[in-house]
Amino acid sequence: MIVLERLDHLGIEVRDLAAAEAFYTGLLGLKVSRRLGDQIILDLAGSPLALFERKDLPPPDLGRIDQPLGKGHHAFRVSVADFERARASFAEAGVRHKGPVDWGDHDCLYFLDPDGNLLELIVYRR
Repeated sequence: MIVLERLDHLGIEVRDLAAAEAFYTGLLGLKVSRRLGDQIILDLAGSPLALFERKDLPPPDLGRIDQPLGKGHHAFRVSVADFERARASFAEAGVRHKGPVDWGDHDCLYFLDPDGNLLELIVYRR
């Protein structure tokens, strides 16, 4: 058996690298740590998030936000204040989102990036 130590990085495919960078840095507050041609490495609280440009990707399925539960996604933990700030920011920026969803001990807010990647903000109750 192989023992995995930890997640090294997260990679997300995007059609438009500049638009994705603007979304992840402008709205989500991540910082660029490296540029490597057709990819950008962002700093996600000390872990790398790689955006890989793929101009051949199909148009995003924006309808997947309507029923996000049980679909593959990437979840990011945030504070209560940032969770509330995200709800207001997403509405203001026209980001397609769903929730909050009450899971008992935590709340989730699902949203789509410009390429239709399903993402989630999660806040745990104290």
